[in-house]
Amino acid sequence: MRLNPLNGRWVTIVAERAKRPSDFAPRDDLGDPDEGRACPFCPGNEEETPPALETVEADGSWSMRVIPNKYPAFDGDEGFAVHNLGPVFVQAEASGIHEVFVYTPDHDSGLHQLDDQHAADMMFALKRRLSEHADVDQVRYTQAIVNHGREAGASIAHPHGQILGLPFVPGEVLDEERAFARFAGGCLLCTTVEAEIAADARIVLATDEVVVITPFWSGSPYELLIVPRRHEAHLQDADDDSLAAVGVALRDALGQLNAVLGDVAFNLGFHTAPHQHTGQYHWHAHVWPNLITQAGFERGTGVMINVLPPEDACATLKSVAANA
Repeated sequence: MRLNPLNGRWVTIVAERAKRPSDFAPRDDLGDPDEGRACPFCPGNEEETPPALETVEADGSWSMRVIPNKYPAFDGDEGFAVHNLGPVFVQAEASGIHEVFVYTPDHDSGLHQLDDQHAADMMFALKRRLSEHADVDQVRYTQAIVNHGREAGASIAHPHGQILGLPFVPGEVLDEERAFARFAGGCLLCTTVEAEIAADARIVLATDEVVVITPFWSGSPYELLIVPRRHEAHLQDADDDSLAAVGVALRDALGQLNAVLGDVAFNLGFHTAPHQHTGQYHWHAHVWPNLITQAGFERGTGVMINVLPPEDACATLKSVAANA
């Protein structure tokens, strides 16, 4: 890992990941990344992957598998140590864990097509993985993600996620922790849920356990924020009812996105408090559909330009649900 001294954030250099079959393909050549080869995540091809770390069985066959990533961005059990190589050259070992979470055996399925129990089981599996990561000394934070579609960074079409145990707390999560600490009205996200329910302009769906919002501060079209209503800092501390509700709500919200936009590429990220941190935080999830390209202004300033007001996005998503 190398430190960017301009913003204080770490960059991970992993040359081995460029060996993946889909990397650096010209944009015009982007097709089915699995074309011409057996899908390593489909049933019957289990020998194409490293041995599973965890398998969930259903009806006599597996419904979910967690396997080590063959091209890990973080690997090894060395402790976090910073090395100064020069006046502005700071380096550290990228120790940690990198797992692939194959959350369905169906190559042509997706999160929006899981049944209620499968959606709940997916969240229970995440809880188990995060709990295990929390007991690993060199892992300070675990990031669970789903990249759906080539434009979102998926190198294999079969639905899957990734679970990365990092030796540092990423800047995005540190910024969120600071925001929770600065907020004087209690919990920032508990207050957000209350305010959004009162405003009733950006609530995509709400139950007693979870709320899905197109947040007031959306930086991109159809951005979604999924907030469990039970306040817990760590995802792995949530109870089964809360986790199951989040899984089903996530499934339903993605189904609404699919109904409005078709099979759109998206990124899903779960944000939870860093392991061993006890400060103010409320775990949650973000969905960012890949509908626009970041240009020079966004990359140069970090300021997003959203061409669709979140109120309009919410209204469109709710209309689809009403007509279902």
